[in-house]
Amino acid sequence: MDRGFLRGLLPLLLWPPPFGVRHCMHSLESVQPSKRPRSSPMAPPRIGTHNGTFHCDEALACALLRLLPQYRDAEIVRTRDPQKLATCDIVVDVGGEYDPQRHRYDHHQRSFTESMSSLSPGKPWQTKLSSAGLIYLHFGHKLLAQLLGTSEEDSVVGILYDKMYENFVEEVDAVDNGISQWEGGEPRYALTTTLSARVARLNPTWNQPNQDTEAGFKRAMDLVREEFLQRLDFYQHSWLPARALVEEALAQRLQVDPSGEIIELAKGGCPWKEHLYHLESGLVPPVTIAFVIYTDQAGQWRVQCVPKELHSFQSRLPLPESWRGLRDEALDQVSGIPGCIFVHASGFIGGHHTREGALSMARATLAQHPAPMPPTNPLIQ
Repeated sequence: MDRGFLRGLLPLLLWPPPFGVRHCMHSLESVQPSKRPRSSPMAPPRIGTHNGTFHCDEALACALLRLLPQYRDAEIVRTRDPQKLATCDIVVDVGGEYDPQRHRYDHHQRSFTESMSSLSPGKPWQTKLSSAGLIYLHFGHKLLAQLLGTSEEDSVVGILYDKMYENFVEEVDAVDNGISQWEGGEPRYALTTTLSARVARLNPTWNQPNQDTEAGFKRAMDLVREEFLQRLDFYQHSWLPARALVEEALAQRLQVDPSGEIIELAKGGCPWKEHLYHLESGLVPPVTIAFVIYTDQAGQWRVQCVPKELHSFQSRLPLPESWRGLRDEALDQVSGIPGCIFVHASGFIGGHHTREGALSMARATLAQHPAPMPPTNPLIQ
């Protein structure tokens, strides 16, 4: 995989992005651009979207398309005129039709109820797609493979495709389609700084004399493009390496302790919980991971309990109640393990000066209370 992604990020933020990489075809992404009469054989392709007040979904759809070599020089045509839209190679968020064979990607028509799940069987997300989700669905694998400098068949592309949809694009789909995050009741606080909200604020205010939206729409495309690339860069260079670290720790767990219920991270500070829940379900034979040991920034050892669920404050197996809130010699005496530093009052984490000491704290807790089996899918509970 091309590790020069960061160096390649700056040119991407200049408009248009200077990509000349070949593009592959991928299932839903295999349709060819529709034909239209052009004033010149060398005329750039045209991306059509609606004029007037703009929203995050079509700004993101247009920005993603212009990251692809075939659309990098595309003209953005903002109109609701059917005759003008008919001259465009691809149309997003306007026109009242969804027809990928003709590159028409609107979601406003009453007949449209598609989601990632319905159009890509096996995907779990059931949020109705906006124009951003439609473009990501049909062009996302090709786009990510190009940005990552690899092929669409690379497993990393599939992993990041799902991650970027779930944690970036789906929110845009939901906001544009007016889908609430909760079933009922009042929100506990207001969200006013989302990407969609920031795009909306680039429109002219109601009382500005100049109501032209063209300049604001260009700024919106710049904004969403930069955020998309920054998020992808984070997942490629931080999130994926953390996943690999947890995967390796799981593979080596029996060398840490015969129970297989303790894993050791090779590097402290690694965000491990999300990856552990995803990867743990594939262990054969099935096992519940109860503790993670690792070094902190000071080089001391930590023993941390695995939560019952991803965002839970309750541990699968907390450190013993008699240890909680104690430190140093007092903790040494109660635990019978010399060199202890502390145990948190809730019992979810403890510290020791040595690796063997942290391991002994985990083993002693396991000996008192065997770890329970994990829920079948802790991520969605």
